[in-house]
Amino acid sequence: MRKFILVLMLTLVALPVLAQDVTPEPGFVPTTFDWTCPPEFAGQSLNIYNWSTYVAPDTISNFEAACGVTVTYDIYGSGDELLSRLRQGNPGYDLVVPPDQSIQIMIAEGLIDPLDLSKIPNFANLKASLTNPAYDPGNVYSIPYQWGTIGIGYDRNKVGADITSWNQVWDYAGPVAWLEDKRPVLGVALLMLGYDPNTTDEAQIEEAKQYLIEKGGNVVSIAADDGQEQLARGEVDIVIEFMGDIYQVQDACAADPACTQDIQYALPEEGANIWVDNMVVPYGALNPALAHAFIDYILDPSVGASISNFTFYATPNQASVDAGLILPELLESPTIYPTDEIISKLFYIAPNLDQEEIYSFAWDEIKIA
Repeated sequence: MRKFILVLMLTLVALPVLAQDVTPEPGFVPTTFDWTCPPEFAGQSLNIYNWSTYVAPDTISNFEAACGVTVTYDIYGSGDELLSRLRQGNPGYDLVVPPDQSIQIMIAEGLIDPLDLSKIPNFANLKASLTNPAYDPGNVYSIPYQWGTIGIGYDRNKVGADITSWNQVWDYAGPVAWLEDKRPVLGVALLMLGYDPNTTDEAQIEEAKQYLIEKGGNVVSIAADDGQEQLARGEVDIVIEFMGDIYQVQDACAADPACTQDIQYALPEEGANIWVDNMVVPYGALNPALAHAFIDYILDPSVGASISNFTFYATPNQASVDAGLILPELLESPTIYPTDEIISKLFYIAPNLDQEEIYSFAWDEIKIA
């Protein structure tokens, strides 16, 4: 399997104390699973809205075959893009995959419907610590899909050293891209200033805005979930990005004899954002019953493991781990499955509905600057 390229490459961590379906790549092992689809869905269709680079090559096609259905799979580039789309009215999606920081907002604005957990028996497979989250007590609206971190991807050949601090990103003389995700990036600024990354203090948010404006002189792009491609093309040397996207680029480079880059991923010593993406049924879904079946399918241990092994994101599926289905070199990586010591340095986003507009205005001003 292609992932074995990374046995020696996935150990880098800077914290000192602490897609749409495609043709399977050569070496990809097709997913085998025991999940059985209820027969009543044959001939129906399911519309999904998800991040890019976020399924295994056969995740969608296997579900279509198991249920005798057709899936339309659209992708979005940021949590704000997803919210904007649904706020205009659901165009027909049955299942969407928002970040944890969006769930409370979507609940408050009536953008998602409650789930029927009795139709999702594989909910029992989830890691207990990732259920009953503060943003959705009792998992009334959401089910974990994947989890991970936002850190720094970089070409070590260009940078000339391992990155261990956010200051190396701010001070770098070459081209840098930031992720189009206001709260994690502003959260880093707040962290560097000694503040709570989830502060509701408007003066502190203003200070974080000014901090990023001052530190952004080397920024050539605010990337909408494609910073890893800019890094792979050599357009930037450093990018703030999701961990799995960077490891996918690293893996592709390691498999390509013509690639001269040394792609690495780091969690800076000061800390970074940790997140959980979730499956939800949007208000106005045309086929919520089939969406429930899809959620249960994703939570099958083999299906969940296949996604995580292919995308380099961490599985919330404890049954996948217990069954030995997660590749050992991924499970042992401290930047894919961080230790408790590393996690203690990371921060979740806890949205405050009264302050989200302040964060949005600050982020817009940063981008303009």
